[in-house]
Amino acid sequence: QVQLVESGGGLVQAGGSLRLSCAASGIIFSIYDMGWYRQAPGNQRELVAVISSGGSINYADSVKGRFIISRDNAKNTVYLQMNSLKSEDTAAYYCNAHRQFGSSWSRDYWGQGTQVTVSS
Repeated sequence: QVQLVESGGGLVQAGGSLRLSCAASGIIFSIYDMGWYRQAPGNQRELVAVISSGGSINYADSVKGRFIISRDNAKNTVYLQMNSLKSEDTAAYYCNAHRQFGSSWSRDYWGQGTQVTVSS
């Protein structure tokens, strides 16, 4: 059974920091690309940051220079360090594990989400 369990969300003032964690089980963590997505009320879910199995990293333009994604394969955990938080960062944050198997088959797993609220 695959589980992705997020933690670290909460209420923080604008300009503050939070660190999200996502612990994975039931998958071979090291071969999965790991991502953080977020969804604010009334909005579509959007990619925040992704770190590939090989360590390549991409960020949404809105978080570049403020957020840092990292992974610890020994702990089956991916992190999102969020600095200089803004009110527009308020959303539910979701962890994603993605693996492409060949050209036509992929697997995606999602966590249950953790709420981040930034007060201005």
